[in-house]
Amino acid sequence: MKNFFKAQVGNGVNRSKFGTSMIFLFLIVLSIFMMFPLVYSIMQSLKPYEEIFAFPPRFFVHNPSFDNYRNLFRLADSLFVPFSRYVFNSVSVAVIGTVVYVIIASMASYSLAFGCFKGKNIISDLIVKALLFTSPVTAVAQYLIIAKLHMLNTYFALLLPILAMPFGVFLMRQFLIQMIPVSLIEASRIDGCSEFRLLWSVVIPVVKPAIMTLILFTFQNLWNNTGAGFIYDESHKVLPSVMNELIAGGISRAGEGAAATILLMLPPVIIFFLTQRQVLETMAASGIKE
Repeated sequence: MKNFFKAQVGNGVNRSKFGTSMIFLFLIVLSIFMMFPLVYSIMQSLKPYEEIFAFPPRFFVHNPSFDNYRNLFRLADSLFVPFSRYVFNSVSVAVIGTVVYVIIASMASYSLAFGCFKGKNIISDLIVKALLFTSPVTAVAQYLIIAKLHMLNTYFALLLPILAMPFGVFLMRQFLIQMIPVSLIEASRIDGCSEFRLLWSVVIPVVKPAIMTLILFTFQNLWNNTGAGFIYDESHKVLPSVMNELIAGGISRAGEGAAATILLMLPPVIIFFLTQRQVLETMAASGIKE
């Protein structure tokens, strides 16, 4: 009996083959369920007009065509502002905002995790409580602040709300606390390492998974942001806002709407496939431990 308990402690609880098979089956069904919207959008974007409104409805396309994509770009060519301008606006805002926010979140999280200053715990508590306030709750306050700062119809109106998000600082701080021992920071300081060198040479290489995760989430938020409440000047509008205007013709533009959805979905999906390993590692290691 004593040997039995030792085996259980050393090897962990044994799982039957049936239980393992049921877990894999559940995960497969769950993955199919999660992939359904993406596959459906792809099928819809490739359907010709008569198949979109066929009855009974068909999930798979029988005669795939790229007419919806051609019609979408034809509509884009008829805009007053060149379509390339909207692409430039979206790419610039997403890339610049992601880089700046990652730098800000990294420096702020390092200070909160390993810094020694008065009010550190109060700031950390405020960041945790700020996570409770979603974008719809703060929309009016954001508009008033941006209007008072005279940032309407500027790129700062799109960047400022993202740069103030507490999620990135919270995520990076949790990952730093979990992955980097305090003794390493103290030893580096004793060796004469400055705080900036300590951050960029010692801390950043260790927290690359968290940085890649933050890049994914920040880029997705910026890329999908329409800026509808802050941008009224046509030359400053971004791609999601223009796509929504192009497909606003009702049910007659259902195919073009599906094509626009796929085009807007591609950049975040590509970034996710490039960073998925780091994202999973971050979710497993950052352990929401306070």
